[in-house]
Amino acid sequence: MAREAGVLSPRARVVRGLLGGYGAFIYVFLFAPIVLLILFSFNTSELVGFPITGWTTHWYSDAFGDYTIHDALRTTLKVGLEVTVISTVVGTAAAFPLVRAGLPFPNGLRVAMTLPIMIPGILIGISLLILFTSILHVELSPQTAVVGQSVYTTPFVLLVVAARLQGFDRALERAAADLGANAFNRLRHVVLPLIAPAILAGALFAFTLSFDEFVITYFIIGGYNTLPIYIYTQVKYGITPEVNALASLLLAASVVLLALAFTLPQGLRLARRALASLRRTPRPTVAAAGYEG
Repeated sequence: MAREAGVLSPRARVVRGLLGGYGAFIYVFLFAPIVLLILFSFNTSELVGFPITGWTTHWYSDAFGDYTIHDALRTTLKVGLEVTVISTVVGTAAAFPLVRAGLPFPNGLRVAMTLPIMIPGILIGISLLILFTSILHVELSPQTAVVGQSVYTTPFVLLVVAARLQGFDRALERAAADLGANAFNRLRHVVLPLIAPAILAGALFAFTLSFDEFVITYFIIGGYNTLPIYIYTQVKYGITPEVNALASLLLAASVVLLALAFTLPQGLRLARRALASLRRTPRPTVAAAGYEG
């Protein structure tokens, strides 16, 4: 006798329960350390761990008042902003020929352009260290870190913008050309506004990756510190609540930036649609306004 639709057998219910429990265990395994890190950053005890002796924001005050953290944050933001600009410009420019130029072996070129994503960061860091110190004889500084991080972050921008260009309706450009727009005006008034959400998302990804990057930066930044490097040097001598507080702040900044990367493109599309609908709304003419008066 056929079982009624929507009714599970006892075995199916057991399997579903086991799969649900396994999924819950995976999520707890992944996120429990992060929750504990944030929890211990509010503990009054100088020893990281249980029991919780009290609640305080003292460690956050110490983190904000430490001048070495200020210098590391300043370097991190400076490098991150420069990397974002370079990655966004280069990645966006490289996406156009990759999608539209009809180059031979496009899949092979795509793999070659995104190869830094697949190469371990330690290999990129060592190779750039040899290039800067042994071949070019360049002094290691935040500028060399900008170069190294840009090598790693640019492919992410390239992939995001290229995906948007592949779904772009070329008929819009042909219509603009029929109306007399040259190549520059088509790029400025048609293409760039429509792919702007992808460019913005790629820029936010680049800044987030630069902000958290440690391995490549550690090899080629010389005697300077970024926040991830500062946390690593502090952890070598033992984890303290101040380090937990600083790591929690880094986590919050990364979550905010990633949230912006996912929500801003949708917000821009909604705003553009709202503006377009306002422009299409008919306005009363002068004669009609006088008649109504």
